[in-house]
Amino acid sequence: MLTIGEFSRLGRVSPRMLRYYDALGLLCPEQVGENGYRYYQQAQLETLLRIRRFQDYGFPLAQVGELLDSSEELLLQRLHRRRLDAHYEIYRLQERLRELEADILRMEGTIMTEEYQVILMPDQEQTVLGIRRTIPVDCFHELFQELRQELARRGIRQTGPIQMLYHGQEFSYENADVEAQAVVAPGTPGAGVKPAYAACATVIHKGSYDGIPRAYEALASWMAGHPEYRICGPAIDRYLNDPDTTPPEELATGILFPVERV
Repeated sequence: MLTIGEFSRLGRVSPRMLRYYDALGLLCPEQVGENGYRYYQQAQLETLLRIRRFQDYGFPLAQVGELLDSSEELLLQRLHRRRLDAHYEIYRLQERLRELEADILRMEGTIMTEEYQVILMPDQEQTVLGIRRTIPVDCFHELFQELRQELARRGIRQTGPIQMLYHGQEFSYENADVEAQAVVAPGTPGAGVKPAYAACATVIHKGSYDGIPRAYEALASWMAGHPEYRICGPAIDRYLNDPDTTPPEELATGILFPVERV
């Protein structure tokens, strides 16, 4: 048996926190002496490590007890969901950081060059083979992998870029209604047609895909300054080179908002 002090040193958790875990019913001492001293089994260190790990993952203590009692299958589902939430938190923090840095530069009188130039351009009709799913944003890569596998399975050759269409009426990080498409030859069995658009507000993002939200900010800012236009079709991310063979800093992505005059 270990005293609370010994258990604290081994687990690198303060005795005060151990008493709190006890009060919550997460980790109770194996024995409490008549003098009130608490004693733990050495094997309870594994439970302590799991509690700390769940806390490090961002789970509130109110949920940790449920996680400790969960089956492996249910726990895996909860971990997947927490990973998705963590990605979204990172995304939001990156957005806030960019805004903060921009405000600091503006207040310091630093001249900022425009990173993106928004242009209006037509987008032609395309014959596409697509796979549509409602999935979390961090599963986009798997959807493109599925599309490439389908092309290979059917022996279909790409004749243009791969792109992502956002069909949903609203943005959802967890349940994005999207369609991964590959441009293929007209007449390809099972292919569909992406219609032509007379005008698209368009920017080209150069660099890692992690920076694409900045391109969307530029387009949103342009739309705010041009109320004579409204969006009339799904937004498109068009990947202009192959991420498997192109260095991240050389990646080029076209972001298109189909628009029409009000």
